[in-house]
Amino acid sequence: MKYSLEIIMNRRSRKAVVIISTILLLAGIVGIALPQFMSMAVAWFVGWLMLAAGGIAFYITWLGFRDHWLVWLKPFVLIVVGLLILFNPVAGAAALGLILAIYFLFDGFAGVGFAMQIRPLRGWGWLMFNGVLSLVLAIVFIAGWPFTTVWLVGLLIGISLFVDGLTLLMLGLAARVR
Repeated sequence: MKYSLEIIMNRRSRKAVVIISTILLLAGIVGIALPQFMSMAVAWFVGWLMLAAGGIAFYITWLGFRDHWLVWLKPFVLIVVGLLILFNPVAGAAALGLILAIYFLFDGFAGVGFAMQIRPLRGWGWLMFNGVLSLVLAIVFIAGWPFTTVWLVGLLIGISLFVDGLTLLMLGLAARVR
């Protein structure tokens, strides 16, 4: 069975792809150069997101479900976990690292599978490279967890952002412009 895929973009879409891929590349470079900073920034970001989600869930529960005690569990857990991550970002980074390792495994298998589906089309090699790299990152993280968490989470995120940006850039440049 032979597949054919041609990526076609208009000039505006191609420009957006180049801009987004450049931002991803730059964010990846920051993560690679300053992995501890990236780890703590991600932990803080997730902590604040969970705290905000807990506040919203609390408000919604208060408005419509305040008589049901089991419904209060979700806002309580979100707020407590968000606060735990904010007050102890290293432990939060360790937990996030384990979640990232699982993400990298799924991302790697999906990337390799998609690359095999579109092979031999232009750009398939970049997708394969991205998928294999995600699998390697997952294995490296799982092998060193939790001792390498503080710097490895930021480094893995940095590498992933850099390669995602590079892959997006290469696919965007391979696209025909109409």
